[in-house]
Amino acid sequence: MSAPLNPEQLRSFTPLNVLSEPQWRELRSQLVPQPLLAGQLLFRHDDQVRLTYYLLAGELLLQAADGRQQRLIAGTEASCLAVPRMCEARAATDVSLLAVDTATLERLLAWRLAYQDLLLELGQSHADVAWLERLLQNPLFAKVPPSNVRIMLERLQRIELVAGSTLLREGESGDCCYFLESGRAEVIRGAGSEHQVLAELEVGACFGEEALLADRPRNATVTLLDDGVVLRLDRQDFLSLLKAPVVDDVSLGEAARLLGAGAQWLDVRLQEEYQQAHALESLHMPLQLLRLKARLLDKTRTYLCYCDSGKRSASAVFLLAQLGFSAFALRDGVDGLPAVQRDALLCESGSGYLARSGGRTERSG
Repeated sequence: MSAPLNPEQLRSFTPLNVLSEPQWRELRSQLVPQPLLAGQLLFRHDDQVRLTYYLLAGELLLQAADGRQQRLIAGTEASCLAVPRMCEARAATDVSLLAVDTATLERLLAWRLAYQDLLLELGQSHADVAWLERLLQNPLFAKVPPSNVRIMLERLQRIELVAGSTLLREGESGDCCYFLESGRAEVIRGAGSEHQVLAELEVGACFGEEALLADRPRNATVTLLDDGVVLRLDRQDFLSLLKAPVVDDVSLGEAARLLGAGAQWLDVRLQEEYQQAHALESLHMPLQLLRLKARLLDKTRTYLCYCDSGKRSASAVFLLAQLGFSAFALRDGVDGLPAVQRDALLCESGSGYLARSGGRTERSG
């Protein structure tokens, strides 16, 4: 079996190139090139494809529903995007492909882009963005729906302590975890002459997190070596934030009725994804910039948000609702639509439309 590709080999592929290092590690088992022999079918036009494919080497023949054909050649600008789904794809030569689970990729993208939006906002308020970015890379935060991360940060309790303070004690029940904001801490197992130093924790470390996920006694003692500051997260606060908030969503038919009443499509994917294919006269505001650009939207208008799976658009609707806008997500995203409806929806390509002050829409370029 081929070895997994490393992040540097994949930096040219969109939207893989926005993922963080921990997210790359989560995908590592899927980052293995897959061969397809000349003439073999990759997928048909009407297949409900559960994988996102990238062309690493060779050429694919793409045939649209109307019979038009084009070649996708590895190494070209077009091959930096996922293989288009609104067609039949067949290997024109022997090819090498990367196949990533679409649901997993969309989940990681939604989380990553939502937290980039959060960092942009907090940076404007002069928060320590470098520290927050390090904090948010902790796997615990990845378990929390993107729209709840802000609330989770607000639930952290900041505590200043002196050197020698014991935060966790082996054998005791646990109801919280800690993040080390400043100072150093020591992890010890056992007592007296039989004690063993397991690790020394530095800024950014999380400890005691087992208590949030399982009702178990502490398996070690943690003591501060220096005066320091910790952030405490209670188990009940964490558990209450694991469930994604309910957002308003609509079917394509319901969206059509809202469009007839003056609603506007809002594409929250990355620029390269939008340019490849987007809805008629849809505005483009990528999720990670939505908070900054929302001032250009019209609060008297309804916005219909869409993305591939519905995850990014759900985060967008939650954010817009917080800002006082009327918004709905396309239920299950464009990937949840039958091929004919998906083709009809994503009927434009190119630079598309921009929002201007006062809610005006202009064709770019």
